[in-house]
Amino acid sequence: MPFTITQFRSEISKQKNLARPNLFEVNVTGKAINNALVPFMAKIATIPPSTMGVVEVPYFGRQVKVPGNRTFDNLSITILNDENFSIRNKIEEWMAQMNSHVGNVQTGALADLTTNTTVSIKHYGVAGGNDSLGEWKFVNCFPVALGEIALDWGSNDTVEEYTVDWAYDYWTHAGGAGNS
Repeated sequence: MPFTITQFRSEISKQKNLARPNLFEVNVTGKAINNALVPFMAKIATIPPSTMGVVEVPYFGRQVKVPGNRTFDNLSITILNDENFSIRNKIEEWMAQMNSHVGNVQTGALADLTTNTTVSIKHYGVAGGNDSLGEWKFVNCFPVALGEIALDWGSNDTVEEYTVDWAYDYWTHAGGAGNS
């Protein structure tokens, strides 16, 4: 049997509020990619899923399933572009150090290219202030895909944007009401 709008509102009010997907900020620490600019230019960020593998163990003709290893999908962030390409140029330089376009060589030390860089996404509630619903930290990040920037004579009243996909070792979720 369906429930009433009054019941719906009553249940929502017990939960504090509904979370809004547009109240977040992204920060990058470690590798310098104009880090101070990132919170203002990161337009879209996704909190990747947490996926557990399954190991099937044969037992008397049946498959018994037990938890396997955790895998982590890439982190995807869409960034607004400025006319100086401030963030994009730094990411291009970083990726070129990992593998240059012409020489097909790595020009930086692996430890400098793939460790000590953390991307964090902080999710805020509708009440405002600094109260966080949760913070996700992606540890030992490095860019693996730098998306296209579409140029189009018909694109009026828009801002250029591009997507950066990041690989990382693992993520943690801490603090806030969203951590249960």
